[in-house]
Amino acid sequence: MTLAHQIARCHHWYPQNYRPWFIGAQRHGWVTHNFAQTLLQYPDIFHQGTQGLELAPPLDSFAHRTAAVGELVHSLSDQGQLPPLRGEAFALKRQWHHPAVMTLDRAVAGAFGMRGYGVHLNGYVRRGRDLLIWVGKRSADKVSSPGKLDHLVAGGQPFGLGLRENLTKEAEEEAAIPSEMIERAVSCGLLAYRCEREDGLRDDHIFCFDLELPENFIPQNQDGEVTGFELWPIAAVIERLRTTDDFKYNVALVLLHFIIRHGLLSPEDPEYTALVQGLAQHPENQSAQDIRNVKT
Repeated sequence: MTLAHQIARCHHWYPQNYRPWFIGAQRHGWVTHNFAQTLLQYPDIFHQGTQGLELAPPLDSFAHRTAAVGELVHSLSDQGQLPPLRGEAFALKRQWHHPAVMTLDRAVAGAFGMRGYGVHLNGYVRRGRDLLIWVGKRSADKVSSPGKLDHLVAGGQPFGLGLRENLTKEAEEEAAIPSEMIERAVSCGLLAYRCEREDGLRDDHIFCFDLELPENFIPQNQDGEVTGFELWPIAAVIERLRTTDDFKYNVALVLLHFIIRHGLLSPEDPEYTALVQGLAQHPENQSAQDIRNVKT
């Protein structure tokens, strides 16, 4: 196994297995062909267009789209054709700075292949010349990636909250980091990936933050989603990334981003160039051949 394997985990999917779906001229996601056939059974909401699946033109406002598709999603979930809903609305928009065109329940983001957004926080400590990073372990009953290693703080971006607001909320819930401390978190980049997961096609943008913490700060989970935290030397993190899939797939991506940015992996390392190039790739710029190559 290699460090580059962690990047490949976040960039693998087969476009021929999916059908794009549109609102007007704008693509907003990808659905499997089987799920497309299910959606086409509701012609007042979805129909087949020239480019792919299309939302019916009469659904011409945020409120109309959210209500109509939301009702359909509830019905399909009740029938067992979609997973149980989580009651958390995600905004549907192609870029973070765009206005939302509707919302969808977080549980069906993968089924619709919609663009998702999230915040991840690298919480680290300086000890002399060394850097150590806080690592959490996800609860065994988490819906996604149960039992995997995680960041100090990470979370999907719910509709109606700003990025900093969400980071502050998640930091309190997941690690009992007070708001005055989280204000010092530094925004340090965006990572994009598209990959097939057990819950569908994930097409995500992650906003990365760094927070240097005092050594006497001990994080305490408040929401039961993490079983505990450990402060790891960076060398141990790199070794675990290089030899296992113990970290949640997108957490591994953000950790590699942190490691490269902080100069914690030598440019002489034989994987260095591939890692820098891999972290910079964007799914919109990949060809179908690129995606097949990454997967293999």
